[in-house]
Amino acid sequence: MNALVASYARLTTLLEGAWYAIPLRLMVGYGFMEHGYAKLARGPESFVNILHAIGVPEPSLLAGLTILVELIGGFAVLIGAFIPLASIPMAAVLLVAIFTVHLPYGFSSIKLEAVTAAGAHFGQPGYETDLLYLAALCALVLGGSGPLAIDRFLIRNHDRSLGGSSGRLLELEDVSPD
Repeated sequence: MNALVASYARLTTLLEGAWYAIPLRLMVGYGFMEHGYAKLARGPESFVNILHAIGVPEPSLLAGLTILVELIGGFAVLIGAFIPLASIPMAAVLLVAIFTVHLPYGFSSIKLEAVTAAGAHFGQPGYETDLLYLAALCALVLGGSGPLAIDRFLIRNHDRSLGGSSGRLLELEDVSPD
């Protein structure tokens, strides 16, 4: 049993570098950018019409802002830059999508209605995917952007310019009183 606990301790020590953040950043960043690009590719006026149809005020302004949040915020998350700041408008876009579009369709994002010779036919998606995006953003904000992130590079350079720390993250013994 002690060997199992020791193996677990070694494994969790290896995971302290927050490597989990890389796949989260890639999925969330790419996902947001893909949704923003799709709105541009179909023509922004098409998205404006959708917002107008569901009763969103100032649909032209909010369509443009949504596309910018998805493209710029997605790119920021993808490269690990300013995630706590970028996640605020991104979370707002997700919450608006949940309450204006997806909530009436329930939780599940996949609703298989039929399979025919032409292929699978799906119903309207629920809010499941939006919640997953929100959870991933929360994990990145609370746990950090992880290794290979622009934030780490910026913090390290900022610390060096101030003659500050060695660039390593604070550890428990650095802040605990003796």
